[in-house]
Amino acid sequence: MSTVNQPSAVDDVIAEYQGLEQQLADPSLHDDPAAARKAAKRYAQLGPIMATYRKLAAAEGDLAAARELASDDSSFASEVIELDETVSQLQRDLTDMLAPRDPHDADDIVLEVKSGEGGEEAALFAADLARMYLKYAERQGWKTEILDAVESDLGGYKDITLSIKSRADGPDGVWSRLKFEGGVHRVQRVPVTESQGRIHTSAAGVYVIPEAEEAEAVQIDENDLRIDVFRASGKGGQGVNTTDSAVRITHLPTGIVVSCQNERSQLQNKNRAMQVLAARLQALAEEEAVAEASAGRRNQVRTVDRSERIRTYNFPENRIADHRIGFKAHNLDTVLGGELDAVVAALVEADRQARLQAE
Repeated sequence: MSTVNQPSAVDDVIAEYQGLEQQLADPSLHDDPAAARKAAKRYAQLGPIMATYRKLAAAEGDLAAARELASDDSSFASEVIELDETVSQLQRDLTDMLAPRDPHDADDIVLEVKSGEGGEEAALFAADLARMYLKYAERQGWKTEILDAVESDLGGYKDITLSIKSRADGPDGVWSRLKFEGGVHRVQRVPVTESQGRIHTSAAGVYVIPEAEEAEAVQIDENDLRIDVFRASGKGGQGVNTTDSAVRITHLPTGIVVSCQNERSQLQNKNRAMQVLAARLQALAEEEAVAEASAGRRNQVRTVDRSERIRTYNFPENRIADHRIGFKAHNLDTVLGGELDAVVAALVEADRQARLQAE
């Protein structure tokens, strides 16, 4: 179509979409569940682009007909104006959709919250953040699971690892919404341990990684692993606390350590920990590849660098501020209650604008 800014990109999408339709209609594809899931997920990603493309094609056809009629009958002039606006909007929408996207946007995630400077107060804040993400996930209809947690003396978390999964395939999965959460989160408030009523500043680190499909996960050499088993701690009943079911895996070449104690059996915990380790190694490999290609290609919004402070939660002023995009709101209480929509939407829009400018 002559009016589309990226005809080659549209042609590529059409060809891929039609190819996926043929694949999904082939019964033999479903003999490989992982390949079938991957094809179905990609098909769902391309669906909105194809729908917009078809609307644009129809609108352009209507516009051409209206212009032809208007040349003989001026009463069609208003219809030409309206259709011209519709075509322009659909062109903008399609251009936006065809702009380069994060290839992990449809993925589920593993999210880790670790207490930083501030002792017990930092651990309590880490627990606040973990609850915030769990409540936000519940509002989105996502499935959550606590993979591992190390509690502090006052009931906070020194470290907690969550699995967050979407219940349906689509172009915008959990990663597309929560990938911007990686970094240092700072809190300013009067700690429960403070007798003088003074405001303290402490921090927690959030690390977010996409959980790759099994077929896409990196291959791990068993010889590179040290696997330790230990008795699970924390709540979970006698079955958890009296057996050596918890598993800690150390990847010796990178020093990455993953532990899981949520499952009842040692084998289940090992399998889950291996999935998390594979996701971390995949993320590490991708970050290194980007760094080698060009330091300037780093995303302008997203970060998983714990050394970068991304957000401040100020309790005395009931204020939340995201320092990357200048977002501020005075509804900290509701945000910590899981109402992250406004913050996430602002980050998504900033990312969209960055993609369009890059394109």
